[in-house]
Amino acid sequence: MTPADTGASTVVGATASVPAVTDSRMAPGGPGYRRMSFALFLAGVATFALLYSTQALLPLISGEFGVAASEASWTVAAATGGLAVFVLPMSALSERFGRRAVMTASLAVAVGVGLLVPFAPSLGVLIVLRALQGAALAGLPASATAYLAEEVRPKALITAIGLFVAGNSVGGMSGRVITGWVAQEWGWRVAVGVIGVLAVACAVAFRLLLPAPKHFTPGSLRPRVLARTVRDHLANPLLRRLYAIGALFMTVFGGVYTVIGYRLTEAPFSLPQGIVGSIFLVYLVGTLSASTAGRLVGRFGRRGALYLGGGTTATGLLLSLADSLPLVLLGLVLITAGFFAGHAVASSAVSKTATTGRAQASALYQSAYYVGSSAGSTVGAIAFHAGGWAGTVGVGVLAVLGVVTITVFGSRAARVERRRPLPA
Repeated sequence: MTPADTGASTVVGATASVPAVTDSRMAPGGPGYRRMSFALFLAGVATFALLYSTQALLPLISGEFGVAASEASWTVAAATGGLAVFVLPMSALSERFGRRAVMTASLAVAVGVGLLVPFAPSLGVLIVLRALQGAALAGLPASATAYLAEEVRPKALITAIGLFVAGNSVGGMSGRVITGWVAQEWGWRVAVGVIGVLAVACAVAFRLLLPAPKHFTPGSLRPRVLARTVRDHLANPLLRRLYAIGALFMTVFGGVYTVIGYRLTEAPFSLPQGIVGSIFLVYLVGTLSASTAGRLVGRFGRRGALYLGGGTTATGLLLSLADSLPLVLLGLVLITAGFFAGHAVASSAVSKTATTGRAQASALYQSAYYVGSSAGSTVGAIAFHAGGWAGTVGVGVLAVLGVVTITVFGSRAARVERRRPLPA
């Protein structure tokens, strides 16, 4: 047979075939993947437990300092706002000094501040400490998604990011449930102190478990380079849409979970603080929906998954208007499932869309996301003060309509792009 028939090289002495290049990045079942997943899961637990440690305690904080819901809500908004402001600078540090180093330092500082929070003598000092804590935590979200984009194979990326987001949901749930029951017996100060100790354990385990990066290439800290990278990301229409979607989803979530404690401790429910904290067990639904985001995208496509997340969230908001506790709980389940699915889909799409400056791309998403959280916490509380729970739901429905509108616009833009003739 001729060389053409056999597929052999016509060059004398050449090997019969070229061996395939092995992708050394981590994949499910491969070396280090389980340790990495668990480490980042714990980082997500610590991040959300610290970030939202005062959210379930707002009625108690209002009572101690004699302030309204709209003022107490700043203990949440300050933390998420601090994260939103500092996430981009921290992402630049991770490009220069490495993802693992920045994540470790961020957790260490946030945990240290968290141990000071129980001793805040006034609401003003408490808000300042919470802002510092949020700024410290800014090194986690963008660095984690950039780490995954570099160290995990593309086909496993959505699943890996979904597990990190699932850690966020477990942290948010456990922080609120623990603080609710502890505060019922010993007050809100002891409750946030317990969260600080839990975060210490998570931070130590994270550092011991996370594998050293093998595919990280240090970047530049020059402001001009950073500004150009940010400008390029913001010039990308798809990234802009994903940033807006993340912000709007989080506006719903931040508003609902900042105000729900006030609603459930008032008539007609009048639930004790421990029971109100246990309501946050519905976060387990978020853990499930975030971890299945990859399958949703595989079945419905990215835009279909976003429509599903938005529709589920809107249905939950409308159900929560009822003065029936079972219907309110069902509404919270649907809001949580829709939010975490939408967030996991949007954040993983950012990591896949950005081929360079991934930390900055993820940082811009996280910044928009936490701006949405701060806006939702503040506007949701103001709407509750002005119009009750229906006011908070109205803010959420408007945000979901924004998600659907942006996704529809993206679908039309994609169709136009596909129909555009290729250049000669």
